Amino acid sequence: MIIGVPKEIKNNENRVALTPAGVTELLKRGHEVHVQATAGEGSGFTDDSYKEAGANILPTIEATYQKAEMIMKVKEPIEAEYSLIKKDQLLFTYFHFASYEPLTHAMIKSGAVCLAYETVEKANGTLPLLIPMSEVAGRMSIQQGAKFLEKPMKGRGILLGGVPGVRPAKVMILGGGVVGTEAAKMAAGLGADVIILDLSLPRLRYLDDVMPANVKTLMSNEYNIRELIKDHDLIIGAVLIPGAKAPKLITKDMLKEMRPGTVMVDVAVDQGGCFETTKPTTHQDPVFIIDDVIHYCVANMPGAVPYTSTLALTNATLPYAIQLAGKGWKTACKENNELKLGLNVINGKVVYQAVSEAFNLDYTDVNTFLN
Repeated sequence: MIIGVPKEIKNNENRVALTPAGVTELLKRGHEVHVQATAGEGSGFTDDSYKEAGANILPTIEATYQKAEMIMKVKEPIEAEYSLIKKDQLLFTYFHFASYEPLTHAMIKSGAVCLAYETVEKANGTLPLLIPMSEVAGRMSIQQGAKFLEKPMKGRGILLGGVPGVRPAKVMILGGGVVGTEAAKMAAGLGADVIILDLSLPRLRYLDDVMPANVKTLMSNEYNIRELIKDHDLIIGAVLIPGAKAPKLITKDMLKEMRPGTVMVDVAVDQGGCFETTKPTTHQDPVFIIDDVIHYCVANMPGAVPYTSTLALTNATLPYAIQLAGKGWKTACKENNELKLGLNVINGKVVYQAVSEAFNLDYTDVNTFLN
């Protein structure tokens, strides 16, 4: 198969979808890999390193899309890329369709096959291609939250871990999944007073067993959330419903109950966000303030640490890319249900239920294309 790796052009996105090591693995199996010039520079991989691995370097993004049967990316295509996508071309990347209707319609119009990293799902319900970036984003949410709690950043002026004789900051984490767990580890390690809210009692029991003593658990409901926001300094939104919009757990009216300088970090922004006041921001301009509450809503948080993020992501995606390239997407998805669940849009039809429900679009059973 002919594989193309374009340079990411979303604001401050420095990750790349394939490392030189990944190029080597694909070439060993008889595939052809074309990488756009400078695609890996943001992650620390030079064009020469790709050439040494056997990739062909193409000068432009247009040439990369034109050449490839399968496009490997990190972030969803942005408007400048829509017209470059060809009918029947396989796109293997993060899409997060349910949070952005124009992208959904553009991919329907393109006639391409869209296989989304975020909905590839194992039999036990885990999301293997979302986990590595969730781990990065969860840890980064505390790093960024701690920074914006500083007074020069308009925060409350509180040190996350406190010092002897001064209480630490209070951190509230909405969601006990991968993001929430990693955020709790980081916050606890810095000495903060942490509470995790989740709807699942089995998950809360597990977290209660494995977390250190400065992490508490609580059932997630509106009453508990409204009580906690009054005195918590940093609030992390870490809720995920695979492929669907995130529920709005912090409403606009709740902001008036928070102390000035409270920081909210919405890691669920890719899926529409779990704060009612969320709107996507960038690393260039990461925060905005409503009712004296700081909102950090960067939609590609791991893009700020691209070396770590690229290696973590490609460790997870490469085995699936090898299957898709070796067997073609139809056979690979027939034989591997994890990949089949990643299919969101095929040849102009929405084949993922949560995406069709998000925008009241017609739904087509994915098996229609696989039989």
